[in-house]
Amino acid sequence: MFAASPLLTHPIKRSGQPGQDTKGSATLRHLYLHIPFCHKICPYCSFHKHGLGGYDLDAFVTAMVRELEWASRHWNLQPHSIYFGGGTPTALTTSHLENLLLALHRHCDLSQLLEWSCEINPRTITAEKARCLSQHGVTRASLGVQAWDDSTLRTLGRDHSPAEALASFELLRQNGFAVLSLDLMFSVPGQSSEDWQYSLEQSLALRPDHLSAYNLNYEEDTEFFEQLRQGQCQLEPQRDADYFQLASSRLSNAGYEHYEISNYALPGKRSLHNQAYWRGSDYLGFGPGAFSTVGQWRWKNPSDTKLYSDAKTSPQSLAGDFEPIGPQQRRTEAFAMRLRTTDGLEANLIHPDQKPLLHSLEEDGLLRIEDGHIRLTLQGRPLVDSIALGLLG
Repeated sequence: MFAASPLLTHPIKRSGQPGQDTKGSATLRHLYLHIPFCHKICPYCSFHKHGLGGYDLDAFVTAMVRELEWASRHWNLQPHSIYFGGGTPTALTTSHLENLLLALHRHCDLSQLLEWSCEINPRTITAEKARCLSQHGVTRASLGVQAWDDSTLRTLGRDHSPAEALASFELLRQNGFAVLSLDLMFSVPGQSSEDWQYSLEQSLALRPDHLSAYNLNYEEDTEFFEQLRQGQCQLEPQRDADYFQLASSRLSNAGYEHYEISNYALPGKRSLHNQAYWRGSDYLGFGPGAFSTVGQWRWKNPSDTKLYSDAKTSPQSLAGDFEPIGPQQRRTEAFAMRLRTTDGLEANLIHPDQKPLLHSLEEDGLLRIEDGHIRLTLQGRPLVDSIALGLLG
């Protein structure tokens, strides 16, 4: 999934070509705002991020507000979902957050808004910030707990303790967010099966509306990837599968719907914004390093926060890396994303040459074909990437 969206340099014409269009060419239903600041850099994160030192937060927020205003003149911003991600959105001050929230109220038609999410770090949320987010319309708080034991938290480079995470969760609950979500991570170096089960049980004791359980990935340009390259840690596919199965079994038995490989929700509490990504919907991103996909085009804002913040004119002048998205790429992305979900992939997208493999995978118990859709079984889900590649042909 993309972390964000680019600076809007070239609105998309009705013809699908980049150019200077007028407002009304498209209605954008999903918006992402990328806040790249972190008090501490985690060794697993590959998104555009950095510390707070040396950056003018006033200038950054002003640039993002300017970008929102510019976008509102070229698109109909009538979102169903808004997502504040990072980085750490709550690394901003309360006044900076309020400025961004008010700018969205000014420049968007929020009459059809269904979900407004904000990622939250336990160390950086305060009662004042929680009230600000809730009072200005944020409905969904995603708390980055990652683990409930001190050892795993230290390995992950997190700057909060289990006690701080618990206090933050209770603070968010007191402020009336419609959905509270917890992020967890498994297959962390040194994390035992007992550690992982403990994190699951501690999370379930809080009964959050939503849980994300991510298998640690060793992404390039991260400290963990360098450790893997140097042999300081190693991949363990069987451990990954075991921990995945443990999470799916325990959370499903507790009443959570395992609706995407890494995501679980109580009834009616799925993440609408993330579902838009998985379905291939258009989305518009704001902030440094952000991506956007509109119609037949995808583009990216530069991953340079200072350049972004220092832009004195409309920030759309910075956007670049425009890439046309043809039918074949759309098809490839549909295989990669929809097979991750319980909604599944439309069976009519499978080329006849791949039908033997499809039925072989079904016989092996890795997928089911029902209601015109292909859905991976619990056994097949850890193999989603290789299955998608094979079926794509």
